[in-house]
Amino acid sequence: MSNHLKDETSPYLLQHAENPVDWYPWGSAAFEKAKKEDKPVFLSIGYSTCHWCHVMAHESFEDGKTAGILNKYFVSIKVDREERPDIDSVYMSVCQAFTGSGGWPMSIFMTWDKKPFFVGTYFPVHSRYGMPGFPDLLDKVAERWRKDREGLMRSADQIIAHLQRSGSGSRDAGDEDLPGKAVRIFAENFDSICGGFGDAPKFPVPHNLLFLMLYAEKNKDFGTSRESFTDKSRDPLHMVEKTLMQMRKGGIFDHIGYGFSRYSTDQYFLAPHFEKMLYDNALMIMAYASAYQMTRTSFYLDTAGKTAQYVLREMTSLDGGFYSAQDADSEGIEGKYYTFTLEEIIALLGKERGTWFADTFDITAEGNFEGFNIPNLLKSNALNADFDKDIQKLYDYRRGRTRLHLDDKILLSWNSLMIAAMSMLYRVSHEEKYLQAARSAQIFIEKKMSRGLCLFTSWRDGKVSENSFLDDYAFYIAALTELYHSTLDINYLTKAERFCREALSRFADDENGGFFLSDRNSTELFMNPKESYDGAVPSGNSVMAYNLVRLYQLTQKEKYRELAVRQLQYMSSQAREYPAGYSMFLLAKLLYEDPPEQIVVVLKQDSDLESIKKQLPLLANVTMASESREYPLLNDSTTFYVCKGHTCLAPANSLGNV
Repeated sequence: MSNHLKDETSPYLLQHAENPVDWYPWGSAAFEKAKKEDKPVFLSIGYSTCHWCHVMAHESFEDGKTAGILNKYFVSIKVDREERPDIDSVYMSVCQAFTGSGGWPMSIFMTWDKKPFFVGTYFPVHSRYGMPGFPDLLDKVAERWRKDREGLMRSADQIIAHLQRSGSGSRDAGDEDLPGKAVRIFAENFDSICGGFGDAPKFPVPHNLLFLMLYAEKNKDFGTSRESFTDKSRDPLHMVEKTLMQMRKGGIFDHIGYGFSRYSTDQYFLAPHFEKMLYDNALMIMAYASAYQMTRTSFYLDTAGKTAQYVLREMTSLDGGFYSAQDADSEGIEGKYYTFTLEEIIALLGKERGTWFADTFDITAEGNFEGFNIPNLLKSNALNADFDKDIQKLYDYRRGRTRLHLDDKILLSWNSLMIAAMSMLYRVSHEEKYLQAARSAQIFIEKKMSRGLCLFTSWRDGKVSENSFLDDYAFYIAALTELYHSTLDINYLTKAERFCREALSRFADDENGGFFLSDRNSTELFMNPKESYDGAVPSGNSVMAYNLVRLYQLTQKEKYRELAVRQLQYMSSQAREYPAGYSMFLLAKLLYEDPPEQIVVVLKQDSDLESIKKQLPLLANVTMASESREYPLLNDSTTFYVCKGHTCLAPANSLGNV
């Protein structure tokens, strides 16, 4: 029998629509029911490709006995964190304050007026791992609700007061060298043997690598970065290249179907948590494309291209939008889809080719992962071996062997990241298919996920969400700006400015600086967070800092300079204690303090444009101008006016060494 989730569009909510738990979606009906029946609310937050969400669902939410307890004593609400990042952010803050950590599934017990009094993540059905069994926990919470509600309310009030205090005000960053401090933190945590930072599990966090690359580039000439490291293994560019190399060789990269998994469970990047997220792959494309632009090492371009191939092949809708994620589990087993036995390889490829492939990709009879094998190149380093035909055979076989759950909702912020990534990849590869993919996704957003300047967070089956958040606007502005850089079509820049004005109107905290996650007048939750820390994706505040800097440099409008300075100052105050957690902001700060080349192009004829785009530096701020007294043509040919390093060069008919 279906519950109240049956008419939702979110794949995560629909996964629970047949549970015996009487789930409600987030909304007034659930909270009014809880108030009327004098019951606490149980809020469960997750997403459709979350492994431990599946485990808790199978153990508890599909269990009739546990469902009976929930239905008798609680009103139960399910939320897809990807559709409601505001709810997820607020209660994740509660979870981290309450337990010292966070994650999904998130389990919150709260009042009908949304005040949390007990929080956790995954709870097993029986007591283990030092955690109470979920049915026992439900009984205890229900008993305290009946007998000691005043104590629960004190707990709720204390949590809320703590979070509201910690979320107010700002700190003065002074004149600290935040980028330099961040680089030193990364160097201290760098794994010089296996790449990456810190111990297992290892998350890619490509925006950290983007910042380190720009820092290395900006400081290569004056000895404050690369030459200052006595241990050259902790040189910023070396840390990036080592990490990119190890990730590409490891099992976190899918050597058969391409694309990157969420993170590595070990220090070697061998055994991933196998789910694939759109945002990870977008950021990875950016990192590898940038590394290629900086080093001209073809291996980086190959990796970016293969990752894009995965996205275009498996994560792109017929209408051009990009899907959200693929599950880690198949047939109830995490990673089963991705692993092989030696016998399978030999049977598919034949003894000679199969043995060569197995030796190259670490395929053995014993296995390298729970008796099976994750293909990887960590031992052979055979990055240039030609196995394209063999890989296609294995890919086709794997696709026919079993299927992965696909979260096919389309999220505006993540699509914007992929639009930006495809635009950047086009600029370094000059392959038109990437620009076409970026344009198609932008058209999808414009036609199906926006109404005027109003954006909608998600789309599925022809239905859009009712909400939008800072990240939707910030990431979309960045996507439009990247499309402008790739096409030099002024319409994209004009749209970016319009959406920037809307973001300022809706989300800016004019009094204290920064941007709220939800509309600044929102009162739906007990707090409206201003997220500044860069997690798996850059924060909306970091991306807005980047947007304002880029819009100022592209338009030279004073209002953007003033807004950029204000946002950089706000973010500096947030980043002071741990700047390594604010890489996207630091990247924006570097771009503001040491701007990329400013290039004005005066075309002799329109047909020159395509060849010109292939010459432009990746980060250059390029504007088009008509021939005039201020910008005359040189030698009656297309002319470049270039300013670099606070110096303007003489007009030229080529970009030369710019």
